[in-house]
Amino acid sequence: MNTMIRALVIPAAALVLLSGCMGQQLSTGETPRDNFIQTGEVKVVPITPELVAANGPIAEAPASVPQELLSYQPSSYEIQPGDTLLVTVWDHPELSTPAGSQQQAVANGRQVQPDGNFFFPYAGKTNIKGKTIEQVRSMLTSKLGRYLNDPQVDVNVVGYGSRVTLQGAFTNPAPIDMTTVPMTLAQAVGRAGIDADRADTSGLLLTRDGKTYALDQDALNRNGSLAQDIYLKAGDRIFLPYNDRKEIYVVGEVTKPQSMSFRTTNLSLTQALGRAGGLEQSTSNASAVYVIRGSEDMKTTPATVYHLNIKSPAAYALADQFMLHPGDVVFVGAAGITRWNRFVNQLLPFSGILRNASLLNGNGSGL
Repeated sequence: MNTMIRALVIPAAALVLLSGCMGQQLSTGETPRDNFIQTGEVKVVPITPELVAANGPIAEAPASVPQELLSYQPSSYEIQPGDTLLVTVWDHPELSTPAGSQQQAVANGRQVQPDGNFFFPYAGKTNIKGKTIEQVRSMLTSKLGRYLNDPQVDVNVVGYGSRVTLQGAFTNPAPIDMTTVPMTLAQAVGRAGIDADRADTSGLLLTRDGKTYALDQDALNRNGSLAQDIYLKAGDRIFLPYNDRKEIYVVGEVTKPQSMSFRTTNLSLTQALGRAGGLEQSTSNASAVYVIRGSEDMKTTPATVYHLNIKSPAAYALADQFMLHPGDVVFVGAAGITRWNRFVNQLLPFSGILRNASLLNGNGSGL
């Protein structure tokens, strides 16, 4: 038994010494280039000024708004089903305030039916859907003139049946009434409030008349510019997606390894490293910074590993222009001495167990 223990301890000690020599010879610029290229699963690409210039920073991508959205300009308010109208016939309170003058205006109002029909005493039932307030006033004046001498009629909308629907990463996604005052997309989003930590402002969707438009709110308002006014229509739907499906992951020798969400259109390598607290000074290898980018079909298209050596401060200029994609993994490798120390820390407990076993076996044989 003692002989077997010694047979295990001696190779283990030799392995420690041999690994120490190997650990001191590890190259600080080690890359996975050869192994990955041989397998054909990964393509290794150095991050160079030429690469950044060829791809161009995503931040400069122009943002546009479909012309059909910009060309829509609301005219006078048009009556919609569900609206409540308060019709005032001066000197005729029995027509103007049938519920009593002490009641709220809505209580004395009359609602436009789902089919657009509207009833008023002595004027009968008329379809007023899509008509302006002035057109409704003229129509009622004409019909009431058959029974009243020179009727003075006033029409006001005191309840609104048409709304804009909001969904997604808003702090207050309650529907917003479409009133007689035209409302823009920016006003609706401002009123609903954006959940800044969870919203993907680059993926706003506006659905109108069965067609959906993708709008990059971040790009439209970038660099201090203001997006052009987009007026909303009754029935419009606004959806602001959450950013939980657009993440990158920073791992390895950084201060705070974590996943990060895209709050705006883009995220640079410098920003990602900065949010992670930067490279761990005592353990990281500044020449081994990688961005691992997968592909949708690994069988036909290999994944790509972008490599950057940021030992030089000038390399951060490249990192600032290298834009990350959702799903990217940023990996910072460990320095050679760090790998060696970790190996020793993992091996020493095992060597201690063998040594204790050897001592116990020796004591046992002497009894």
